[in-house]
Amino acid sequence: MARCDWVMAVHTIVRKSEFYDSLHLMKVSEEVSQLRQVKKAAVVMATDLNKDVLKDMALLTEEAARVGPNDLVIAFELEHDEDLANVAARVEDLLTVQREEPGLAPAPSTLDGALEVLPRANLTLISVPGEHAAKEAREALQRGLNVFLFSSNVPLQDEVSLKKLAREKNLLLMGPDCGTALIGGKILGFGNVVRRGSIGIVSAAGTGIQEVSSLIHQLGEGVSHAIGTGGRDLKDEVQGTTMRQGIKLLAEDSSTEVIVLISKPPSPAVARRVLEEAEKSGTTIIANFLGADPPAYKTEKATLTRTLEQTAVHAVAAVGGDTPEQVQQRLSTIDLESTVERELQGLADTQRHIRGLFSGGTLCYETLLILRDSIGHVYSNTPLEPEYRLEDSHISQGHTCVDMGSEEFVVGRAHPMIDPTLRQARIMREGRDPTVAVVLLDVVLGYGSHPDPAGALLGSIAEVRVEAAEQGRRISFLASVVGTDEDPQDLGAQERKLQDAGVLVL
Repeated sequence: MARCDWVMAVHTIVRKSEFYDSLHLMKVSEEVSQLRQVKKAAVVMATDLNKDVLKDMALLTEEAARVGPNDLVIAFELEHDEDLANVAARVEDLLTVQREEPGLAPAPSTLDGALEVLPRANLTLISVPGEHAAKEAREALQRGLNVFLFSSNVPLQDEVSLKKLAREKNLLLMGPDCGTALIGGKILGFGNVVRRGSIGIVSAAGTGIQEVSSLIHQLGEGVSHAIGTGGRDLKDEVQGTTMRQGIKLLAEDSSTEVIVLISKPPSPAVARRVLEEAEKSGTTIIANFLGADPPAYKTEKATLTRTLEQTAVHAVAAVGGDTPEQVQQRLSTIDLESTVERELQGLADTQRHIRGLFSGGTLCYETLLILRDSIGHVYSNTPLEPEYRLEDSHISQGHTCVDMGSEEFVVGRAHPMIDPTLRQARIMREGRDPTVAVVLLDVVLGYGSHPDPAGALLGSIAEVRVEAAEQGRRISFLASVVGTDEDPQDLGAQERKLQDAGVLVL
């Protein structure tokens, strides 16, 4: 039975033992928040993580704090209490409405059913909880299907055995925890709309693919295929199995002239083996092992780069005939000196820390590397050195960059590229810290992502700025937008939204 209590104008409705999918609840939350009577709202399952979100939004009442992860919490702040009945009724409508597209047959619920509908299919995309993913992937491989394994939390030993099986059957297993691929121009998982071209990518980093492919598009070139491997592929246990397969496939592809390799720091032995096999392919190789020292992997033929931007620039130069310096000039720049002067205005003496809140793990990691070279060590839930690991991923200390797409943030909820709720709440928390001067954000566009990822963050940014100004502080927000003009969200439109809100877009 629903119960209701309130603190001032905050109302909570609790529905015991009533489960809803996180994506559905995200959509309900967004629609309720847009009602004219509602100042802010959240509709969530009462997990500890979601209770933290409610607390950061000042929506956590005593009633909500007492319930458990199998209970639904509807919390909202109203302009006027007399609107409670109407808003509650609207929430009920939104929770129960069926959002099925007319004219579409029900989706198959089994692999057999799917193959009856598409008997010539040769690839399956798997996105189930990690404890069930290996079983589903093994069945698909046994049936002769390539696999895009989006699921995370898959044991390492299962990944090793699955990739061994795929190799034996001459099939490709992308994953686990593979967020992005572009196969024949078709997007799997998260991905951006980029033109077809002659640059192929094999990457153990999903947002690495997105950033590099988007920059290649912006620089006027295109991508033949982008093969994701999953983040652990270049570990000693896995031996770069999928990356080596991907190199072979791209080398045999007549439309691919340049192969780009991307990974966070790999096993040195595996990296050398991968590079040796890549060089034997006879194709031009551009490699970026983020955080690794290029001289340690020096080769005769491969070009090794330090940043994702350099990687895209060198790949475009290799196919277009220009020098990397000439290609680099096509990317937009800012007057850095005057920008810094402007952003320094209004900072209080207490403001000295940078906080990065990222939806893309690769973008977070690259930022850690860049910041280490300029300001020293930075704390993170994915640190460069173990001693700088956050004690609690939800609590920043000193300079901090957080990958909010990592496993501790996505258990029981959608990825932050889809659901901005956790980042909205974290922006509020960081903004209330009197030591924070700068907040770094990534905004990732494309299919799979939120329909308006920039717009979804602006409310929290505005609220933080008002609170800070009342306390004599000013916070600088810096954003990097990953995407293209062909993405459904439109790169230019998203950048303008941020710029109009006073966010510095780099």
